[in-house]
Amino acid sequence: MSDLIRLNSVALDCPNAGELAAFYAEITGGEITSLHESWATVKGPGGRMDFQTSAGYRPPTWPDPHSSMQMHLDFLVDDLQAAGERVLAAGATRYEEQPNPDHCCVYADPAGHPFCLTMWEDVPT
Repeated sequence: MSDLIRLNSVALDCPNAGELAAFYAEITGGEITSLHESWATVKGPGGRMDFQTSAGYRPPTWPDPHSSMQMHLDFLVDDLQAAGERVLAAGATRYEEQPNPDHCCVYADPAGHPFCLTMWEDVPT
């Protein structure tokens, strides 16, 4: 036995787990491996994402100084424009506010979760 802790997945609340799983499977090339009324799982290159249907789900607002983004996902891409066109075609929306457009673009998934497409792999810590 070990005290090693490893990230297994990220779970997102949303209004419809299956619909949001389908969006992320499409944009990442992943596969929906579990699909139930209240839960769905996507496994793809780079990891696993889970989606949980929440009747009271309210999307975060961004940018809004009075509200928290809660969390966001970053996806590494080779071509910002091509990847941006792909996520828009899948149902994402692009935020008007773009703080780092030279290497990162901010979008919202169909449930309103912010996510970034980025070309910056080695972010300084």
